[in-house]
This record gives sequence, C-alpha cells and structure tokens, in this order.
Amino acid sequence: MNTEITLEVFWQQLTEKLDAAGLSYGHGAIDAQSEALWMIASALGFPPEDASESLDTPISSEIQTQAHQWADTRIKTRQPLAYILGEAWLMGVPFYSDERSIVPRSFIAELIVDGHLETWLPPNAKVLDLCTGNGSLAILMALSCPDVEVSAADISMQALSLAAKNLDRHNLSEQVEVFQGDLFEAIPTKNDEDKFDLIICNPPYVNDQSMANLPPEYHAEPEISLAGGQDGMDLVRKIIHGAKDYLKPEGALVLEIGNEAKNFSTAFPEIPVTWLDVSAGDDQVLLIQAEDL
Repeated sequence: MNTEITLEVFWQQLTEKLDAAGLSYGHGAIDAQSEALWMIASALGFPPEDASESLDTPISSEIQTQAHQWADTRIKTRQPLAYILGEAWLMGVPFYSDERSIVPRSFIAELIVDGHLETWLPPNAKVLDLCTGNGSLAILMALSCPDVEVSAADISMQALSLAAKNLDRHNLSEQVEVFQGDLFEAIPTKNDEDKFDLIICNPPYVNDQSMANLPPEYHAEPEISLAGGQDGMDLVRKIIHGAKDYLKPEGALVLEIGNEAKNFSTAFPEIPVTWLDVSAGDDQVLLIQAEDL
C-alpha cells in the first residue's frame, strides 16, 4: 500500500470502494463520499467536519489499513458505520452509538442548535425529550440552553444505558433527568407549575410497508425505535393524546414524522400544525401548540 498518499487521494479511493459495494446511507452520512471521509477522520482522530479542511494531510499506511478494515466490515455486515466505529456525530457533537439505540440523526437537532425553538423556551424552561434513545437531543438541548431543565424518557432500558454514557461524556448527568417507561407513563404526574414548556420527540414513525422495504442498514437498528404501525402513526397518536396533560397552556409539542406527512394529515386533519423548515425540507418536523391538542 502506498505510504505517501494525501487525504484527498485516499478519500477518492475509499469513496470508490464504498460506491462499488452498493451500500445504503442515512445514518450520519448521506453518501459514499461523506462516509469515506468519516472513516478517514475517525482513523486520524479528527472530527469529520475538520478532515475536509486537511486535504493535503499525508495518510500513513497504518491509517489506510484501519480505514480499509472499517470499510470491509461496513460492506460485509451492512451495519451503520456509527455502530462499527462506536460513535456518531450530530451537529458537530460526538455521541457513543451502538445497537442499543438508533443512530442519532433527528432533524430536530438542527432546530435546537440553530435556536429556532427558543421562542418556546422562557427563562428556566422545562423541556422533555420523549423517545430519547441515546440521549442526543436532550444533550444538544442542555448544551445549547444551559439554563433549561431537561428530562429524557424512553421505554428501552438498553437505550437509556447508552444515554447515561453519553450524559457522562458531556458532563450533563446532573442537568438531564432520565425516566424509563412507555411514553408519558415514564413521567411523574405533573403539577401545573412543573409541566413542560416544550416537548420534543423523534418517535417510531415508519409505516409497515416502508419497514418491509428498508435496506439492511436500517434493519440493524432496534425495530422498536423505527416501526410505527400500518400508517406510521401508532405512537404519534398516543403522544398527541397524552401531550396536553404534560404541557403548560402556552407550551408546544415538536414532532419529527419523516416521510409520513401525508399519513399524519390523514390521521389528524383537525389539528392545526406549523411545519418547521429543516435541511430535509418543510414536511419532516411539525409543531403543535398545547392549546390545539
């Protein structure tokens, strides 16, 4: 293997290798090129976004070998790269990632970090991250808004054990309170003054037909975190039914529903919603005011 090769050249070689394997993407990388860069950055110990600024960096044979090994594992197993590396990045923040939870990729993260939800966050606001998974949205909220009191809930004890690792990693175990249980059953009954200003949720919403057609990378993730029933709205119905009891009168619910906008509108034609613009479009994430629930 060539011991004198630049990052730019190796990036192209690794991209071609992944491209030829016919993999599916969407777990923190949108295509073979971005996933190849992620592998190289990880081998170098860089954040992925820094690697593209270091195209003249010489890549040693050891780094090349490590990246090729990860690529071979990715091709053979069809696991998401985040599981192979044990780490995912969301909005420039690293999170431990493994099979206990889906790979963090919610578009709600953009809204948190860009400040688009601050209208719903008065001083000392209380926020609930429902279906928290590995805790990434709760952590981003706590990092972006240090005065916010954040709660995080999930039905999966395995996912919450991973969330606990991520909270420790970011020194947020004191700021973020974790609850285990089925949706709102996890949350202690709230007095009016203890209710939430904002509930954010990236629930399981993939409809049955789409679940059956998902590529292997998605079937490597916990099915409970993806499957939303025949129309994708099984969990969403429960969330909308229960949210009002846990929101302050002026509060709001932010839901990611992915490609299920049509099914959502069919299931809830009477509920006025505000669609929030994210990088994937203006029909992926919605906001419902408490008074409209």
